[in-house]
Amino acid sequence: MPASFRPRLLASIGVIALGLSACTSTEEARAPAPAPAPVPVAKPVPVPTFSGPVLTQEGTCTAPAPVGASAVEIGIGECDLVRLKGKPPTDVLVGEGRSGREVQVLYNEPGAKELYFFVNNRLDRIVK
Repeated sequence: MPASFRPRLLASIGVIALGLSACTSTEEARAPAPAPAPVPVAKPVPVPTFSGPVLTQEGTCTAPAPVGASAVEIGIGECDLVRLKGKPPTDVLVGEGRSGREVQVLYNEPGAKELYFFVNNRLDRIVK
């Protein structure tokens, strides 16, 4: 072989060897990126249901209150309060909140005011 071909041949062999060494690399293959997790869809919050007659903004009941509650205590219905008090409330505020129907009933009593908070037709708390 002529001497002028040797450097080219050696250079070519070096390039081929370098190319083949890249194919036998010990680097591990990368795993594909994981798929994004599904985003949970928020379920609509069911509207709480309640039974029995309820108060209007005028302080009257939508129907006669069934006799059931015998004392003003947590858990009684709106119309049970009016029946037990024996007189219409001074003021009634009716609205919708996060929990559903929310009602505030005010009674001006001698010497004090009483405020009754109802959530879905059930007495939730009393402020005197």
